[in-house]
Amino acid sequence: MKYLWIAIAAGSLLSGCSLENKPENFEKMPKNTITKTVLNTETPAPVAKKVPHKMEAHGVTRTDDYYWMRDDSRTDDAILAHLALENNYVETVLAPLKDTREALFEELVSRIEKDDSTVPVLDNGYWYYTSYSGENEYPVYLRKPTLDANPQVLLDANIMSKGHDYFSIGSYAVSENNALMAYSEDTLSRRIYTIYVKNLKSDEKLDDVLEGTSGNVVWANDNTHLFYVKKDPQTLLGYQVYRHELGTPQSDDVLVYEESDPTFYTYISKSKDDSVIYIHHQNTDKTGVSIVDANNPTSPAKIFLPLKNGQEYSVAKAEDGYYVLTNIDAKNFRVMKAPLDATGDVSKWEDVIAHRPNVFLQNIEVMKNHLVVKEKENGMLRMVVHNLTTNEEKVIPTQDPIYGAYFYANPEMDTSTLRIHYSSLTTPASIVDINLDTLDSEVMKQTRVSETFDSSIYKSERVSIEARDGTEIPVSLVYRKDKFKKDGTNPLYQYAYGSYGATIDPTFRSSWLSLVDRGFVVAIAHIRGGQMLGRQWYEEGKMHRKINTFTDFIDVTKGLIASQYADKNRVFAMGGSAGGLLMGAVVNMAPELYRGVSAHVPFVDVVTTMSDASIPLTTGEYSEWGNPANKDEFEYMLSYSPYDQVEKKDYPNMLVTTGLHDSQVQYFEPMKWVAKLREYKTDDNLLLFKTDMEAGHGGASGRFKRFESTALEYAFVLHLAGVPL
Repeated sequence: MKYLWIAIAAGSLLSGCSLENKPENFEKMPKNTITKTVLNTETPAPVAKKVPHKMEAHGVTRTDDYYWMRDDSRTDDAILAHLALENNYVETVLAPLKDTREALFEELVSRIEKDDSTVPVLDNGYWYYTSYSGENEYPVYLRKPTLDANPQVLLDANIMSKGHDYFSIGSYAVSENNALMAYSEDTLSRRIYTIYVKNLKSDEKLDDVLEGTSGNVVWANDNTHLFYVKKDPQTLLGYQVYRHELGTPQSDDVLVYEESDPTFYTYISKSKDDSVIYIHHQNTDKTGVSIVDANNPTSPAKIFLPLKNGQEYSVAKAEDGYYVLTNIDAKNFRVMKAPLDATGDVSKWEDVIAHRPNVFLQNIEVMKNHLVVKEKENGMLRMVVHNLTTNEEKVIPTQDPIYGAYFYANPEMDTSTLRIHYSSLTTPASIVDINLDTLDSEVMKQTRVSETFDSSIYKSERVSIEARDGTEIPVSLVYRKDKFKKDGTNPLYQYAYGSYGATIDPTFRSSWLSLVDRGFVVAIAHIRGGQMLGRQWYEEGKMHRKINTFTDFIDVTKGLIASQYADKNRVFAMGGSAGGLLMGAVVNMAPELYRGVSAHVPFVDVVTTMSDASIPLTTGEYSEWGNPANKDEFEYMLSYSPYDQVEKKDYPNMLVTTGLHDSQVQYFEPMKWVAKLREYKTDDNLLLFKTDMEAGHGGASGRFKRFESTALEYAFVLHLAGVPL
C-alpha cells in the first residue's frame, strides 16, 4: 500500500535570507523569535533535463518530461547523479543550519532510553522480549523459561546488521517444541525478505533458506513444516502461500494457495490456540480468511466464508467456535459467533454484539472467558470487556479523555489478563496489564522521555472544525500550557493522513516535544478518508469523494486560524506516503495558507502509477483510488493528481524526502514532482529534495539514525517559523 506516514506545509521563506524577503507579519513577530541565520539561497538549484514522453488515454494526451527518471534497477548513472546533486543542494543551502540540525538530533535521541527492553511476554512456556543497549542501533531478541532465569540470545541484530547499510528483522516464529526458530531478514529495504531457520539448542543455522518472501512465517505443529508467503518480484505483492518441509530445497516447496486476483494482499498468521493457520485475503472492499489445520499441515486450505464484494470479516478462534468481526448487514461492523462445523453458513451464526449505527467496532481480542472490543463512538475510543460467563459488560477506565490504545502481545488463551499499548498526546507510551474480572490495571512499563519530563505542563483537547460542506471535522490538539495563548500568535504544525481507512489516533510522539516546547500547537486533523467516525467517514474520502480529504485538511487549517489557535503566517503542514499525496494536493489547492510543507515519501503521480500494473502495489489499490482504465475514474484522479496539477504559480517552502529503495512509493514519483515544481513555480521559496540512498519507505533502520531526517525537517520548520533553537 502507498501507506503511511508524514509531511508539512508553509508560505514564504522566513527572515533567514534578508529582510527584503521578510514575512508579511515580520514587524509583529516578537523580537526573540527572529532568527538571523542566513541560508545559502544564492546556490543554484539542480535543473533536470526534459525528455518528452507522451501518454494517451480516453482522448487525453499527457506529456511527462521527467518520465525518464524511472529506473526499476536503481542503477542508471544519470538518475543517481541527479539525486546526488539534489542531496548536495540540500546540504549546501542548509549548511548554516548544521549546528541546529545536530543539536535537534541530539535532543531527539536524548529521549530514547539507551539501555531499554520490552516487557516480557509469556508464550508456550517461555518469556520473550527484546533489549537495546548503549549506542547500539538494533535490538537483541531474547527468551528465558522463567523471569528469574538467565536469558538465551535468539538473534542479535547488531551483529547480523554488520556490513549492511540497511537491516531489518521482518518477523520470527518458534516451533511448537521450542527447539527451532524461523526468522526473516531484509538488507535492502524493499520489504522482500529471506527466511532462515536456526536450531535453538545448538545455535546453528539449518541449510533451509527461503528467498523472495514477505517475511511472514508460521510453523505447523509437527515442527517440520512451515508456511510462508512469496512475493512477486516486480509488483511486490505477496500472492503465493507455500509449505516448506525442513531439509528440502525451496524448489520442492508445495504451493498451498495462490491469489489470482491482483487487487488482493495475502498474509498468514496462526490462531491463539495454535490449532489453525490463517491465510488472510485483503482487498480494500472485501476481506476473508482461509484456514489450514495446523495439526495436519498437508491438508488443503479451506475458505472460511466465500469472498463477496463489499463483505469484510476477520476471525478469532475460541475453544467452541470462531468469533467473527464482520460488516455483514452491519456497516460499522458487528461481532458474530460461528460454530466450528458451520463456518461457511452464516444462517447458523449468532449475534454476540449487534450492529449499532453510531458505534464503529475496530477490533476484538478473545480470551477463554472474555471478549474485549475496541470501539469508537463519535470518534472517542473505548475498550469494552464482555464476560462470556456472566454476560456482564464493563468499560476499561482510562486516565485521558482522548487517547490511543491497541491490543498488545496477548498470545495466551487461558488468561484473564489483557495487555494493551496505551498513550495520549500528553501521556507517553505505556504497556498496561488489565485484570478483565476486576478491571484493576498495572502499568508494566511507561516509555521514559527525560528526567525532567512533566506531563502536567501540557494540554490536549479535541475541537471540531466545520468543513465547507457543513461536515464537522474532529481535530486533536496538543500544546504546552505556559507557551500557548489563544490569540493567534502560536505557530501551528498540522498533521493528517486520510486514506485507506487508517485512523490516526491522538497518541504520544516524543519528537513533537521539540516543537511543542518551543511554542507550537500540534494538530492532528481527523479528515475523511480515515475511519475516526466510522466506515462512512472512510467512504466519504475515497474514490470519487477523495477531494473531501484535501478540502477537509484545508478547512481545518482555516478553522484553527479563525479560532486563534494559530498564527496565520506560521502554519506548517505534515504528511507522508498517502499523506504526501494530501500535501501535494493541498499545495496545489491552497498554497497561500502554509509557510512550509514537508512531504515524506509522497504518492504524487497518481494517474501514471495507477495506470501501470507493473509498479508495486498498484493493482491492490484500484478500489482505493480507482482504475484509470475506466474513463470516469481516470478523469477524477487526473483532477487532483499533484504531479498533473502543478501550475505556474507561487508555492510554499517545501521539503520533500524519499528513499531510493522505497517499495511502496517509488523514488521517481517525488523526484519527478520536484523537477516539475522547479520548472513551474514562480516564487523564490525553498524547494529541497533529500533522498536516503540506503533506505526505503520507512526510512533508516536504526533506532537513532532514523531521527536524522526528523532533525532535518524540524530545522527547516523552526527556521521558517523564526523560532530559535
